[in-house]
Amino acid sequence: MNSRYLTPLTIMSLAWLSACTPTRVSNQVSIDSPAQWQHAANAQSAETADLKTWWQGFNDPLLNELIDKALAANHDLKIATARVREANAMVTGAEAALYPSLDFSLSGGREKRIDRIVGVPSGQGIKLITPTADAVSGGLAARWEIDLFGGRHLEAEAAAAQAEGSQEGLHAAQVGLLAQVATNYLELRGVQQRTGILQRNIELQRERLRTLQVFLKAGLANEADMVRQQTLLQSTEATLPVLTNAKQNLIHRLGVLLGEPPENLENRLAGVGPLPKATPTMPNLLPSDLLVQRPDLRLAQSEVSAAAASLGSARADLYPKLVVSASGGVGALAVGGFPSLAESVYALGSGLSAPIFNAGRIRAHIAAADARLDQVAANYELTFLLALEDVENAFVAHRSARDRFSQLTEAEGSAEKAYRLVDAMYQRGAGDYLVVLDAQRSKLAVSDERAKAETAVSVAMVSLYRAFGGGWTIHSGIDKASIR
Repeated sequence: MNSRYLTPLTIMSLAWLSACTPTRVSNQVSIDSPAQWQHAANAQSAETADLKTWWQGFNDPLLNELIDKALAANHDLKIATARVREANAMVTGAEAALYPSLDFSLSGGREKRIDRIVGVPSGQGIKLITPTADAVSGGLAARWEIDLFGGRHLEAEAAAAQAEGSQEGLHAAQVGLLAQVATNYLELRGVQQRTGILQRNIELQRERLRTLQVFLKAGLANEADMVRQQTLLQSTEATLPVLTNAKQNLIHRLGVLLGEPPENLENRLAGVGPLPKATPTMPNLLPSDLLVQRPDLRLAQSEVSAAAASLGSARADLYPKLVVSASGGVGALAVGGFPSLAESVYALGSGLSAPIFNAGRIRAHIAAADARLDQVAANYELTFLLALEDVENAFVAHRSARDRFSQLTEAEGSAEKAYRLVDAMYQRGAGDYLVVLDAQRSKLAVSDERAKAETAVSVAMVSLYRAFGGGWTIHSGIDKASIR
């Protein structure tokens, strides 16, 4: 075969072989997933899209507004978004190495050098002169490193996996942000509700103190009873600054999450507001669904893919590298007193290099990349176990909070019934006013505990949705072939 055709065919064959990537490393990690949850009965797989706007299940317009503002202005999300852009740019840079590079050059100048002396005939013999030379050249130069063993392709895959990881980092930041906004808002409403109960309790304590003072003057009570009541009032009043501090801290935290100064929310949130009466429905997913839905698990999977690609790229350094280059252009040279010279020029070439001795540098790089792959694979398995723990704990916390709320609701009803009975007896003249006040105080104490339990139920539901990775949309799935 004519050598003129042999070289292009050889280069094309080598380029085709490079697509085989013989140094590729598997990125599959076997995950043992339980069939069902331990603390949630009858969980079935469901579409994950319903998790995207889980907070709307509280049916609270103000909460919806706060979350919309947080998604638009939160600084953690802005930082994560910038990281995604940075990672995508790195992918473009890595993929550019797969293609030939083409450069344009243009140069020109004039020079006169003493070491370039020319003899010129003259009437008096040979005359030595130093001529002025004008030179202009320009052209194109191309270079292409053919990826024989897939090293460049794997570098690009590693960069792409890292970019996917940065996207999952953004999703994780969004999941955490939504849970923080909802949790702080619900806790704020719970604190405000408890503050109202406490203020009614303080008024009741003051009324009881005034009654005891009247009874003391009438000789119907002793001074010890009055002092005990005064102590109880003061201790009850001392709880109010604690709740006020908690309320202010929650408002300040919401301000940071929404990306605005805390005083901007002061007027909107300072007023007493009830806890949302509606709650989202219970998430209905299987343990294996976490591998698709939770951003931290998707991030861990992308780290495995990036590490596997980096290991393959490191192994490719053991094999030869082939570089093809070509250049062409036009040059012109004019020397004073001589005819100008203009000519086209070109160069074609190829080079092959292979490592012979590097004091173990390449092998060390491969060993480090292999250790990195083991690390991220173990981290992926650990992250899945932590995710299972997170969900199971959230199930237990929600069930415990719900049971406690149910019991305290019944206790509150009993306390209300007791208050009505002693009040009815007092109205008929068969009871003591102090007993009525004590019954009312007991009811308020139970109401305070019930308010805390009600808040805990709502917050536990938020934790459950956060544990399931709710709050974002899945655009691409993860291959579940490695799930057993």
